[in-house]
Amino acid sequence: MTTDTVTGSDYGNLVRTHLTRVEQHNAAALDDVAELVLAAVQADGTILTAGAGHSLAAVAETFYRAGGLACVRPIYHPELLPMHGAISSTAAERRSGLAGEVLREAGLAPHDVLFVFSTSGVNHYPVELAQEAAGAGCPVVAVTSVTASAQAPRRAGSTLAEVATVVLDNLVPPGDSTYPVQAPITAAVSTLATTFLWNLLMVRLVDKAAETGVQLPLWRSANVEGGDAANADLLRHYQTRIPQLG
Repeated sequence: MTTDTVTGSDYGNLVRTHLTRVEQHNAAALDDVAELVLAAVQADGTILTAGAGHSLAAVAETFYRAGGLACVRPIYHPELLPMHGAISSTAAERRSGLAGEVLREAGLAPHDVLFVFSTSGVNHYPVELAQEAAGAGCPVVAVTSVTASAQAPRRAGSTLAEVATVVLDNLVPPGDSTYPVQAPITAAVSTLATTFLWNLLMVRLVDKAAETGVQLPLWRSANVEGGDAANADLLRHYQTRIPQLG
């Protein structure tokens, strides 16, 4: 996002411009990811979603969300949650071995798809998640910033984008802050951009499913008439493999 003179009142325009760039830049990759997810749904697979720190906001967006996929299993560890300890969550993301522990508990199959949300994409946890899944033959979708990764310390020897099957680039600048433009110190854009990418994927998925006659397992809001009844069958089907639905 660049402009000559930006005031606080222009911030909304900056965000809208950024999201437009994100949509245009990822058009082809979103089609590829929609095909991967649709194939997993058809095979009765599981969509696993993972992240650390503030990227866990994206994981929350994918799970048990009105209009979202019921076959999503969130992958996380309490140590990765900033609310359980800000400094310790950063240390956990940088610790080698935690990703393998978390994935062993979750289980992986080739007909599953693993999404890893990490804007910097350089710490051990997101990189090793992708490496473990790729080694198990499971497709990996990285939701990251290629530019931010290129400028961040390569703590894991590689980057998430380099390991993934498909990359969705949220185009977030290094440091995440966007305002003021000349010397950004606030207004992180990664959560907005990443959530936007997920919903762009959901839109494509619904359209592709309609074209091919696939019934998507989509949650209804529990706060609308008939929502609980509509979700009951989905809960029965997925609860045994997704313990977080309990």
